[in-house]
Amino acid sequence: MKYGFVLPYGDARTAADLAAIAEEHGWDGFFVWEGIWAIDAWVSLAAAAMCTERIRLGTMLTPLPRRKPWELAGQTSTLDNLSGGRVTLSVGLGVSGEDRFWLFEDDPGRRVRAERLDEGLAMLESLWREEPFEFHGTHYRSRVIDTLEPPAPPAPVQKPRIPVWVVGGWPRPKSMRRAARWDGWLPNYAPVGATERLEFTPDLLRAGVDWIRAHRAESGLTMDGYDIVMEGSTSADDPRGAAATVRPWADAGATWWLDATWGLEPARVREESERRLRAGPPTLD
Repeated sequence: MKYGFVLPYGDARTAADLAAIAEEHGWDGFFVWEGIWAIDAWVSLAAAAMCTERIRLGTMLTPLPRRKPWELAGQTSTLDNLSGGRVTLSVGLGVSGEDRFWLFEDDPGRRVRAERLDEGLAMLESLWREEPFEFHGTHYRSRVIDTLEPPAPPAPVQKPRIPVWVVGGWPRPKSMRRAARWDGWLPNYAPVGATERLEFTPDLLRAGVDWIRAHRAESGLTMDGYDIVMEGSTSADDPRGAAATVRPWADAGATWWLDATWGLEPARVREESERRLRAGPPTLD
Protein backbone atom coordinates (compact mmCIF):
# COMPACT_ATOMS: atom_id res chain seq x y z
CA MET A 1 0.00 0.00 0.00
CA LYS A 2 1.18 3.50 -0.88
CA TYR A 3 -0.10 6.71 0.65
CA GLY A 4 -0.87 10.04 -0.96
CA PHE A 5 -2.20 13.36 0.25
CA VAL A 6 -4.61 15.62 -1.64
CA LEU A 7 -4.32 19.37 -1.13
CA PRO A 8 -7.89 20.65 -1.56
CA TYR A 9 -6.92 24.28 -1.97
CA GLY A 10 -3.76 26.39 -1.94
CA ASP A 11 -1.39 28.37 -4.10
CA ALA A 12 1.88 27.16 -5.62
CA ARG A 13 3.96 28.22 -2.63
CA THR A 14 1.67 26.30 -0.29
CA ALA A 15 1.88 23.23 -2.52
CA ALA A 16 5.68 23.40 -2.60
CA ASP A 17 5.98 23.77 1.16
CA LEU A 18 3.51 20.99 1.93
CA ALA A 19 4.90 18.58 -0.66
CA ALA A 20 8.32 18.88 1.00
CA ILE A 21 6.73 18.15 4.38
CA ALA A 22 4.87 15.18 2.88
CA GLU A 23 8.09 13.70 1.52
CA GLU A 24 9.91 14.28 4.81
CA HIS A 25 7.20 12.43 6.75
CA GLY A 26 6.93 9.33 4.61
CA TRP A 27 4.09 10.00 2.18
CA ASP A 28 4.39 8.52 -1.32
CA GLY A 29 2.35 10.99 -3.35
CA PHE A 30 1.17 14.60 -3.32
CA PHE A 31 -1.85 15.67 -5.35
CA VAL A 32 -3.61 18.98 -5.96
CA TRP A 33 -7.10 19.88 -7.12
CA GLU A 34 -7.45 21.00 -10.73
CA GLY A 35 -10.28 23.41 -11.46
CA ILE A 36 -11.42 25.22 -14.58
CA TRP A 37 -11.01 28.72 -13.18
CA ALA A 38 -8.67 28.14 -10.28
CA ILE A 39 -5.08 28.24 -9.09
CA ASP A 40 -3.08 26.51 -11.81
CA ALA A 41 -2.55 22.91 -10.72
CA TRP A 42 0.44 22.30 -12.98
CA VAL A 43 2.29 25.41 -11.82
CA SER A 44 1.69 24.24 -8.24
CA LEU A 45 3.04 20.78 -9.05
CA ALA A 46 6.08 22.28 -10.78
CA ALA A 47 6.80 24.25 -7.60
CA ALA A 48 6.39 21.04 -5.59
CA ALA A 49 8.75 19.20 -7.92
CA MET A 50 11.51 21.71 -7.21
CA CYS A 51 11.25 21.07 -3.46
CA THR A 52 11.10 17.25 -3.54
CA GLU A 53 13.10 14.31 -4.88
CA ARG A 54 11.04 11.15 -4.36
CA ILE A 55 7.34 11.79 -3.92
CA ARG A 56 4.96 11.29 -6.85
CA LEU A 57 3.03 14.32 -8.11
CA GLY A 58 -0.36 14.62 -9.75
CA THR A 59 -3.84 16.06 -9.86
CA MET A 60 -6.99 14.80 -8.24
CA LEU A 61 -8.24 15.06 -10.80
CA THR A 62 -7.95 16.45 -14.34
CA PRO A 63 -11.28 16.85 -16.22
CA LEU A 64 -9.77 15.76 -19.52
CA PRO A 65 -12.93 16.30 -21.64
CA ARG A 66 -12.65 20.00 -20.83
CA ARG A 67 -8.94 20.25 -21.64
CA LYS A 68 -7.07 20.43 -24.94
CA PRO A 69 -5.10 17.16 -25.05
CA TRP A 70 -2.08 18.80 -26.72
CA GLU A 71 -1.82 21.41 -23.99
CA LEU A 72 -2.12 18.78 -21.26
CA ALA A 73 0.50 16.64 -23.04
CA GLY A 74 2.93 19.57 -22.92
CA GLN A 75 2.23 20.26 -19.24
CA THR A 76 2.60 16.66 -18.13
CA SER A 77 5.72 16.02 -20.24
CA THR A 78 7.34 19.20 -18.95
CA LEU A 79 6.59 18.26 -15.34
CA ASP A 80 7.73 14.67 -15.82
CA ASN A 81 11.09 15.89 -17.12
CA LEU A 82 11.39 18.51 -14.39
CA SER A 83 10.60 15.98 -11.64
CA GLY A 84 12.73 13.16 -13.03
CA GLY A 85 9.76 10.96 -13.90
CA ARG A 86 7.37 11.37 -10.98
CA VAL A 87 4.06 12.37 -12.60
CA THR A 88 0.79 10.47 -12.31
CA LEU A 89 -2.14 11.73 -14.38
CA SER A 90 -5.61 11.17 -12.93
CA VAL A 91 -8.54 11.80 -15.27
CA GLY A 92 -12.32 11.66 -15.28
CA LEU A 93 -15.37 13.03 -17.04
CA GLY A 94 -15.55 16.16 -14.90
CA VAL A 95 -18.35 17.25 -12.59
CA SER A 96 -21.78 17.62 -14.19
CA GLY A 97 -24.84 19.55 -13.13
CA GLU A 98 -23.19 22.12 -10.84
CA ASP A 99 -23.27 25.71 -12.10
CA ARG A 100 -19.93 26.63 -10.47
CA PHE A 101 -18.15 24.16 -12.75
CA TRP A 102 -19.85 25.41 -15.94
CA LEU A 103 -19.34 29.17 -15.76
CA PHE A 104 -17.90 29.56 -19.26
CA GLU A 105 -19.58 26.84 -21.31
CA ASP A 106 -22.59 24.55 -21.37
CA ASP A 107 -22.30 20.96 -20.25
CA PRO A 108 -22.46 18.93 -23.51
CA GLY A 109 -23.73 15.93 -21.59
CA ARG A 110 -22.21 12.73 -20.25
CA ARG A 111 -22.09 10.95 -23.62
CA VAL A 112 -20.10 13.71 -25.33
CA ARG A 113 -17.77 14.08 -22.36
CA ALA A 114 -17.15 10.32 -22.40
CA GLU A 115 -16.29 10.50 -26.12
CA ARG A 116 -13.90 13.37 -25.46
CA LEU A 117 -12.31 11.44 -22.60
CA ASP A 118 -11.62 8.40 -24.79
CA GLU A 119 -10.30 10.51 -27.67
CA GLY A 120 -8.25 12.67 -25.33
CA LEU A 121 -6.58 9.63 -23.78
CA ALA A 122 -5.80 8.14 -27.19
CA MET A 123 -4.36 11.44 -28.37
CA LEU A 124 -2.24 11.86 -25.24
CA GLU A 125 -0.65 8.48 -25.85
CA SER A 126 0.44 9.65 -29.31
CA LEU A 127 1.49 13.13 -28.19
CA TRP A 128 3.77 11.69 -25.51
CA ARG A 129 5.79 9.73 -28.10
CA GLU A 130 7.63 12.80 -29.43
CA GLU A 131 7.11 11.71 -33.03
CA PRO A 132 4.81 12.70 -35.91
CA PHE A 133 1.34 11.23 -35.83
CA GLU A 134 -2.07 11.66 -37.41
CA PHE A 135 -5.33 11.64 -35.48
CA HIS A 136 -8.89 11.79 -36.76
CA GLY A 137 -11.61 11.70 -34.12
CA THR A 138 -15.08 13.09 -33.71
CA HIS A 139 -13.89 15.86 -31.40
CA TYR A 140 -10.12 16.12 -31.96
CA ARG A 141 -7.87 15.90 -34.99
CA SER A 142 -4.24 16.33 -35.93
CA ARG A 143 -2.60 16.50 -39.32
CA VAL A 144 0.81 14.94 -39.81
CA ILE A 145 3.66 17.36 -39.18
CA ASP A 146 7.16 16.04 -39.79
CA THR A 147 9.06 18.95 -38.28
CA LEU A 148 8.07 21.58 -35.75
CA GLU A 149 9.68 24.95 -35.07
CA PRO A 150 10.11 25.31 -32.17
CA PRO A 151 10.22 21.54 -31.46
CA ALA A 152 7.51 19.67 -29.63
CA PRO A 153 8.01 19.16 -25.88
CA PRO A 154 10.32 16.27 -25.01
CA ALA A 155 8.80 12.88 -24.33
CA PRO A 156 8.14 12.00 -20.68
CA VAL A 157 10.95 10.42 -18.70
CA GLN A 158 8.71 7.52 -17.72
CA LYS A 159 8.42 4.68 -20.19
CA PRO A 160 6.38 3.62 -21.98
CA ARG A 161 4.48 6.73 -20.82
CA ILE A 162 3.16 8.63 -17.83
CA PRO A 163 0.88 6.34 -15.76
CA VAL A 164 -2.80 7.24 -16.05
CA TRP A 165 -5.43 6.61 -13.39
CA VAL A 166 -8.99 6.72 -14.73
CA VAL A 167 -12.32 7.07 -12.96
CA GLY A 168 -14.45 3.99 -13.50
CA GLY A 169 -18.10 3.87 -12.48
CA TRP A 170 -18.80 0.49 -10.87
CA PRO A 171 -20.61 -1.60 -12.08
CA ARG A 172 -20.97 0.07 -15.49
CA PRO A 173 -19.05 -2.07 -18.03
CA LYS A 174 -18.17 0.68 -20.51
CA SER A 175 -16.78 2.95 -17.80
CA MET A 176 -14.95 0.06 -16.15
CA ARG A 177 -13.42 -1.08 -19.44
CA ARG A 178 -11.94 2.40 -19.86
CA ALA A 179 -10.37 2.26 -16.39
CA ALA A 180 -9.06 -1.28 -16.95
CA ARG A 181 -7.41 -0.22 -20.21
CA TRP A 182 -5.03 2.21 -18.48
CA ASP A 183 -2.90 2.08 -15.32
CA GLY A 184 -5.22 2.53 -12.37
CA TRP A 185 -8.83 2.61 -11.22
CA LEU A 186 -10.33 5.57 -9.35
CA PRO A 187 -13.59 4.03 -8.10
CA ASN A 188 -16.92 5.77 -8.44
CA TYR A 189 -20.03 3.87 -7.36
CA ALA A 190 -22.60 4.43 -10.09
CA PRO A 191 -25.28 1.72 -10.18
CA VAL A 192 -27.78 2.14 -13.01
CA GLY A 193 -30.96 3.86 -11.86
CA ALA A 194 -29.53 5.30 -8.65
CA THR A 195 -30.91 8.76 -7.88
CA GLU A 196 -28.75 9.50 -4.85
CA ARG A 197 -25.19 8.93 -3.72
CA LEU A 198 -24.79 5.42 -2.31
CA GLU A 199 -22.13 4.08 0.04
CA PHE A 200 -19.16 2.41 -1.59
CA THR A 201 -17.91 -0.50 0.51
CA PRO A 202 -14.79 -2.71 0.55
CA ASP A 203 -16.91 -5.59 -0.77
CA LEU A 204 -17.87 -3.49 -3.79
CA LEU A 205 -14.24 -2.56 -4.30
CA ARG A 206 -13.26 -6.23 -4.21
CA ALA A 207 -15.90 -7.03 -6.83
CA GLY A 208 -14.60 -4.24 -9.05
CA VAL A 209 -11.01 -5.41 -8.67
CA ASP A 210 -12.03 -8.96 -9.63
CA TRP A 211 -13.82 -7.57 -12.71
CA ILE A 212 -10.78 -5.55 -13.75
CA ARG A 213 -8.46 -8.53 -13.23
CA ALA A 214 -10.66 -10.72 -15.42
CA HIS A 215 -11.04 -8.07 -18.12
CA ARG A 216 -7.31 -7.39 -18.25
CA ALA A 217 -6.59 -11.11 -18.46
CA GLU A 218 -8.91 -11.37 -21.47
CA SER A 219 -6.87 -8.58 -23.07
CA GLY A 220 -3.56 -10.28 -22.28
CA LEU A 221 -2.73 -7.90 -19.44
CA THR A 222 -1.81 -8.66 -15.84
CA MET A 223 -2.37 -6.63 -12.68
CA ASP A 224 1.38 -6.01 -12.32
CA GLY A 225 1.86 -2.28 -11.88
CA TYR A 226 -1.89 -1.61 -11.99
CA ASP A 227 -3.17 0.61 -9.17
CA ILE A 228 -6.44 0.56 -7.25
CA VAL A 229 -6.82 3.99 -5.68
CA MET A 230 -9.07 4.72 -2.71
CA GLU A 231 -9.69 8.15 -1.25
CA GLY A 232 -10.86 9.06 2.24
CA SER A 233 -10.04 11.00 5.37
CA THR A 234 -8.11 9.89 8.44
CA SER A 235 -7.21 11.61 11.68
CA ALA A 236 -3.85 13.08 12.56
CA ASP A 237 -4.52 12.31 16.24
CA ASP A 238 -5.40 8.62 16.06
CA PRO A 239 -2.84 6.47 14.20
CA ARG A 240 -4.56 3.21 15.13
CA GLY A 241 -7.92 4.54 14.02
CA ALA A 242 -6.41 5.79 10.77
CA ALA A 243 -4.91 2.37 10.06
CA ALA A 244 -8.23 0.72 10.91
CA THR A 245 -9.95 2.95 8.35
CA VAL A 246 -7.52 1.98 5.60
CA ARG A 247 -7.09 -1.75 6.35
CA PRO A 248 -10.43 -3.00 4.89
CA TRP A 249 -9.68 -1.22 1.60
CA ALA A 250 -6.18 -2.69 1.46
CA ASP A 251 -7.61 -6.15 2.14
CA ALA A 252 -10.09 -5.60 -0.73
CA GLY A 253 -7.29 -4.83 -3.19
CA ALA A 254 -6.49 -1.12 -2.91
CA THR A 255 -2.84 -0.30 -3.67
CA TRP A 256 -3.03 3.44 -2.91
CA TRP A 257 -4.78 5.38 -0.15
CA LEU A 258 -5.26 9.10 -0.78
CA ASP A 259 -5.97 11.16 2.31
CA ALA A 260 -8.30 14.01 1.37
CA THR A 261 -10.43 16.34 3.46
CA TRP A 262 -12.62 18.34 1.10
CA GLY A 263 -14.74 21.21 2.34
CA LEU A 264 -12.18 22.84 4.62
CA GLU A 265 -12.39 26.62 4.73
CA PRO A 266 -9.56 28.00 2.55
CA ALA A 267 -8.12 29.88 5.53
CA ARG A 268 -7.69 26.59 7.42
CA VAL A 269 -6.35 24.41 4.64
CA ARG A 270 -2.64 25.06 5.12
CA GLU A 271 -2.67 24.62 8.90
CA GLU A 272 -4.83 21.48 8.85
CA SER A 273 -2.96 19.96 5.92
CA GLU A 274 0.44 20.50 7.52
CA ARG A 275 -0.83 18.97 10.75
CA ARG A 276 -2.09 15.87 8.94
CA LEU A 277 1.09 15.50 6.89
CA ARG A 278 3.40 15.77 9.89
CA ALA A 279 1.50 12.96 11.61
CA GLY A 280 2.53 10.63 8.77
CA PRO A 281 0.48 8.35 6.54
CA PRO A 282 -2.01 5.83 7.98
CA THR A 283 0.39 2.91 7.52
CA LEU A 284 -0.66 -0.67 8.26
CA ASP A 285 2.71 -1.85 9.61
